[in-house]
This record gives sequence, C-alpha cells and structure tokens, in this order.
Amino acid sequence: MNTKTYALITGASSGIGAAVARKLAETNHNLILIARRKDKLHQIKEELEKKHEVEVLCFALDVTDIPRLNTLFKKLEDLSIDIAINNAGLALGKDSIEDYDWADFNTMIDVNVKAFTRVAQLIIPFLKKTKGHIINISSIAGIEAYEGGSVYCGTKAFVKMVSKSMRLDLAGTGVRVTDIAPGAVDTEFSTVRFKGDKLKADNVYQGFVPLYADDIADTILFALNRPPQVNIEYIMITPTAQAGATRIHRG
Repeated sequence: MNTKTYALITGASSGIGAAVARKLAETNHNLILIARRKDKLHQIKEELEKKHEVEVLCFALDVTDIPRLNTLFKKLEDLSIDIAINNAGLALGKDSIEDYDWADFNTMIDVNVKAFTRVAQLIIPFLKKTKGHIINISSIAGIEAYEGGSVYCGTKAFVKMVSKSMRLDLAGTGVRVTDIAPGAVDTEFSTVRFKGDKLKADNVYQGFVPLYADDIADTILFALNRPPQVNIEYIMITPTAQAGATRIHRG
C-alpha cells in the first residue's frame, strides 16, 4: 500500500486549480490532478515533478461523466488523501433567463452542482481516514445575484449551502471544510463564459486590477495551513476595486 499522502484537485489544468497545484508542490505535497485536457495536465506534471520532489498523478476525464468518476475513485481507494480542492466549475453565457440556451443551463448544473456534489461525496471517506481538509470553490455570485447570472448564481449558492451542510455533517470527524468565494479573477473563466470571444472576456477586467489565480491559491494555502483545531469556514476574496458582484470601480 502506498504510504504517501496526496492532495486531489479537480479543474487542475488551468486557472485556480493549476495555481493551487503549484503552491502545494512547493510545499512538497504529492498531487492527484483531474481535468479534461490531458495535454495540459501532463505539462503541469512534467513541470512540477522536475522542480519539486513530488509525485503527480494525472487523470484526464470530464467530471460530469459520473460513471468514470466513480471508477476513478475506486482506483484511488488505496491512496491516502488529506486535501481535496473541489474546484471544477464554469459559467456559460450571460443572457436574460428567457433567452438563455437551455444546453448551457444543463452544462452548468452538471458541472457546478452534480459533479461538484459527487466529488464531495466520494472524497469524504478518504478525508475521514486522514482527518483531512476539503476546499470548495464557490463565488461572490453565490451570495449576490446579477443580471444574466440566473443559473450560474444559483449553482454557486448551491455550493455555499452544501459546504455549510458538509461542515455540520462532518463535525466531530476531524475533517475541515472551507468555502472560498472569489470575486473577479482573471483566468480562463470569462473566455469560457463567452465561448472563446477574447474581446468580451478581456473587457470584463478592463479599468481595474482584478484578482489572479495565485491570489486565490495563496488564500487556499492560508486556510489549509491553520492548526488542526482551526477551521476557516468561509472566505470571500475580491479585488480592492470590487465592492459587490456588480460594484466595480473602474478608473
């Protein structure tokens, strides 16, 4: 049986997931990286194993494929996992609810609700064994709705409520649960939301200094590195220029 411990990260091929992977590798955590893009995962694996004395296991799969997700966790059952970063998520479109593409609604629900919940459910037995820590990535959109946000905001409110319920369910087990809610972070998020329209994506971050993936990764590391008796339950982190979901000072 493998006696190493691992940190598992979903959505690990870019953005916040990749940034957290790099930060954890710097502190000698072995990694289990899950994302759809095999080439990106293996680039990160090569980079981190070359720079640090860590093992990086990569699994290229879509987290919405629940049967494959179930099979993967079955394969991992002999590994010791003490950290889980439940990060995979996305927004698609920004239309008024009556004009929204139903397929985009379904995709957001599949990723942000169903896959998120199944990852959380599957990882808990691992974390109970190690008295580990799960970080769920929600959003400022989970507490403040905005025009064109409808289902995306609803899915992130779901993440917030599930995180709180997990905290209650797991009290007494030694497992820590943290909900990190970012504001405007300049990653691939907006490029995905606007389906590759780089101009629209870039305009989201014009006129102010946004957060970057490393800012969120640093916050995650702060929560993870508290003493065992300390559970940081919730952190909302925004750019200095952002005072609400839609209140951003652009100067």
